[in-house]
Amino acid sequence: MKITKLTVYKVPPRWLFLRIDTDAGISGWGEPVVEGRAHTVAAAVEELSDYLVGKDPRHIEDHWSVLYRGGFYRGGPVLMSAIAGIDQALWDIKGKDLGKPVHELLGGPVRDRIRVYSWIGGDRPADTAKAAQDAVARGFTAVKMNATEELQYIDTYDKVERVLENVQAIRDAVGGNIGIGVDFHGRVHKPMAKVLMRELAPFKLMFIEEPVLSEYLECIPELAAISPAPIALGERLYSRYDFKRVLQIGGVDIIQPDPSHAGGITETRKIAAMAEAYDVGLALHCPLGPIALAANLQLDAVCHNAFIQEQSLGIHYNASNDLLDYVTDRNVFAYADGFVSMPKGPGLGIEVNEAYVAERAKVGHQWHNPVWRHADGSVAEW
Repeated sequence: MKITKLTVYKVPPRWLFLRIDTDAGISGWGEPVVEGRAHTVAAAVEELSDYLVGKDPRHIEDHWSVLYRGGFYRGGPVLMSAIAGIDQALWDIKGKDLGKPVHELLGGPVRDRIRVYSWIGGDRPADTAKAAQDAVARGFTAVKMNATEELQYIDTYDKVERVLENVQAIRDAVGGNIGIGVDFHGRVHKPMAKVLMRELAPFKLMFIEEPVLSEYLECIPELAAISPAPIALGERLYSRYDFKRVLQIGGVDIIQPDPSHAGGITETRKIAAMAEAYDVGLALHCPLGPIALAANLQLDAVCHNAFIQEQSLGIHYNASNDLLDYVTDRNVFAYADGFVSMPKGPGLGIEVNEAYVAERAKVGHQWHNPVWRHADGSVAEW
């Protein structure tokens, strides 16, 4: 079997899909994207395709090594996301060729389903109580919200009060047994993170995500000592070498690599195994499309330390298209009782609606994250 062609599709709301074709008539799908840099990643995939065309798609580990090690400059979001989507598509081909889901090729499942959570509240958190109630009514047992709007290094206490009011409203609306993840989104600097984490301690949070940006990993042990809530991070890290430093420094309880950014299924499996050796949980990052979610679930099936899965159904970014629009079987992600079952079909376990993908690719997108500014005019972290 030989690879014949790689084709990328930039589709709404902000996704990039990849199809790899072979001379055996088997095609595989991946989702290589950096949110807001889809065109750049598409160019990286095209560059890497020069090596892949004519190769046997089943030699996944070797292809991964060449794509990563064959370039003098390595790592980073663009290259690792391009490799990630290629890797997902190669696993999809291998599973389809053998008639097995990817998780069977990775040693077989350790679970049949995994807990999922729903995003609520938008970029600037609002109406969180009602959104949480709606999510619970749809069967979710956990929600996640952005903690706050932009914060200066030192900011006013009214912003802290709004965070506390939002979380309290959720607790009052849905009770104490619903998991609440609070995402600082890297928009909080250490001085205010210390204040927020101390004030949020009574709410018994499921986790606090990205209390500070991963550039400031050395701050994490200090912050971890302030709050009893587990600390989660990792969506902006791209390889086992990035996560090695996280695990060595300590203070992180949950890692969140994204299999569409962190080198795909091949690399994320290795990252998860490293974390397991440190007794650190796994909650894969996935505010993306159905191909990405399918790849995540193949990993969740085989990673013992996986405990919850992010998914994008109804997320505030999905204005023009949503998670299920691009698959032929909208029941493939069967959410029930706060869990989703693992896809059982061959490869990634989903069938992409190729005609609809091609149709929406004609529309495309130019999604970029917003640029926020503080009251003094300086650029704020989004």
